[in-house]
Amino acid sequence: LALNPWDVVLCISGTIISCENAVVVVVIFYSPAFRAPTFLLIGSLATADLLAGLGLILHFAFVYFIPSEAASLFTVGLLVTSFTASVSSLLAITIDRYLSLYNALTYYSERTVTRTYIMLILAWGASICYGLLPVVGWNCLKEPSTCSVVKPLTKNHLIILSVSFFMVFAVMLQLYVQICKIICRHAQQIAVQRHFLASSHYVTTRKGIATLAVILGTFASCWLPFAVYCLLGDSSSPALYTYATLLPATYNSVLNPVIYAFRNQEIQKVLWAVCCGCFSSSAPFRSRSPSDV
Repeated sequence: LALNPWDVVLCISGTIISCENAVVVVVIFYSPAFRAPTFLLIGSLATADLLAGLGLILHFAFVYFIPSEAASLFTVGLLVTSFTASVSSLLAITIDRYLSLYNALTYYSERTVTRTYIMLILAWGASICYGLLPVVGWNCLKEPSTCSVVKPLTKNHLIILSVSFFMVFAVMLQLYVQICKIICRHAQQIAVQRHFLASSHYVTTRKGIATLAVILGTFASCWLPFAVYCLLGDSSSPALYTYATLLPATYNSVLNPVIYAFRNQEIQKVLWAVCCGCFSSSAPFRSRSPSDV
């Protein structure tokens, strides 16, 4: 089988994704300081992206070294599960951020922990179900005419995934609009109480909204091209278009650790401690607040 440069690029992307997110997973799950709901959600996102990176690497290995139908079904099932869990974790993080602002007084209760576990169970449960569909028989290996732009997924399966993505994106967009409104209201109240100048209020509000725009814009620019193409394309569509839209989607898993983990000041403290060789599993902080908006 001739080596496809696109597969090489995807494999390299998978390696970068795996290395980045492995660092986040190790820091969060092996440090008792990170047991708050916010960090559990970030850990879920990192775990999903780590599996996505490993899936891209395995896809390359199975295609060029161990080609078989079973291997193809396994890798596509793993990729569907991991990418779906990644998008679902992003939605869960958005919900957590919204509730931390909307219900600030009750956010620190035990109900928040319960809600977080429920969101994680639902997110991973749905993701695993989506990923198992091609493995248990919903694939196009026996009927090539039903294939989608991503073989061996069927056209109907990919349509369901795309529609689910658009629903998640719509919910995230609505929640971030509400978060922007809350940020503006809080900034104005603080400015009035502390007699800040209008320019200070404007700078604070603009910074918060700009950060939210970067978060949502990155997610949309990475995933929307692939989701739209999955709805419009079919088995006769050129493979080039599939690669050209799938590659940006993988970049979302590259950027997620930077946006949601490495920007967090407490995770930064642990990473700096590891770099300095003074890592302690019992860090002196136990934050329960959401990551920076």
